[in-house]
Amino acid sequence: MNNFVIVRLPAELCERVQKKFAGIGFESLDALLEFVLRELAQDDAMQMDRDEERIIEERLKDLGYVE
Repeated sequence: MNNFVIVRLPAELCERVQKKFAGIGFESLDALLEFVLRELAQDDAMQMDRDEERIIEERLKDLGYVE
């Protein structure tokens, strides 16, 4: 079973978001916000991977394994 957290947002903001994104495939504001938060979390992980890749590449260059 999924656990949920209640988030409090200004009603005016929720109304604007619902109007702006109405009819694009999300059944509710909750579904839209869940999608957005998942995407943001994924982008952070991808950015960390890129940063780690740069660090490893620099170390290999410093050790003379990569030019």
